[in-house]
Amino acid sequence: MTSETELAFAHPEARAEATADRPLDRLSLRNHIVDVEIGAFQSERDVTQRLSFNVVVEIAPLPADLDDDVDRILSYDKLAEAIAAELAAERLNLLETLCERVATRILLEPQAQRVFVRIEKLDRGPGALGVEIVRSKEGAAIDASVDVVAAPSPRIAYLTEAAFQSPHISLWIDQMAAMDAPLVICVPPAPADERDGMSAGPRRRTALVSVELAAWQLNNREPRCVVVESRTELDWALKNRQISIWAPAKIVLDAPGGSDVDAEDGWALAKWFAETFAACEVVVFAEQVDDADWSSAIPLRSVTVEQAEI
Repeated sequence: MTSETELAFAHPEARAEATADRPLDRLSLRNHIVDVEIGAFQSERDVTQRLSFNVVVEIAPLPADLDDDVDRILSYDKLAEAIAAELAAERLNLLETLCERVATRILLEPQAQRVFVRIEKLDRGPGALGVEIVRSKEGAAIDASVDVVAAPSPRIAYLTEAAFQSPHISLWIDQMAAMDAPLVICVPPAPADERDGMSAGPRRRTALVSVELAAWQLNNREPRCVVVESRTELDWALKNRQISIWAPAKIVLDAPGGSDVDAEDGWALAKWFAETFAACEVVVFAEQVDDADWSSAIPLRSVTVEQAEI
């Protein structure tokens, strides 16, 4: 009889035939190879060996109104992050332990219903030596104390219109990118007079679009700075220390309290973003910043437009 674990890694046609009465969507990570120090034998200590990871996750049905929205699905990155987090936690002797921990971490994701994990040692014998497990969220004792991999706190740089046009901008980016936190740049909307006569809804949307236009203009000048539009993109960017420019429309409009943010005030948008994503600091490039108006626990630092050193 074909086991469920074998079916998990089988060709989709074989899975479809065997599970026609209970089809589930699946997300997979295959042939993910990492150099790891692992093993109970003395010969496996102080050396690394290649591990091959294959993971298949059965997920809850996608919503009918998915609308091609990346923030509403389980991202492939979560599978690789679960593996990396467990490998970084401590040195292990057994593949069985590593399988259990990777499976547990993946099942913490809301969409994950059941997970198949196969880990193989590629350098210990003539073939691949491995362990395969299947674990289900239903009826399983999921350790809620396991920390979900969190993105690091970003450093927010808010550019006023004068700073946006400054010849010092490349130097500022260089300096901030070299600091201890991933950098996210916030840019201002176009002048409000361009939205005169509009009703509230279109005016708000147009303000957000104007910020996104400025973000792409900065990307054109500084291609190393990547425009991020969704929470999923932002999460990946922070974890991988990508220099980002925030395009706010999707994140603001999707947020429960996003309608309360003044989309025509770039500074208010930047402050909301900093607080929402627990920034470690906000750096404002402006002629002058009134610290008295800064009612936030997040540290604020100002740099005049003429300064080339931060």
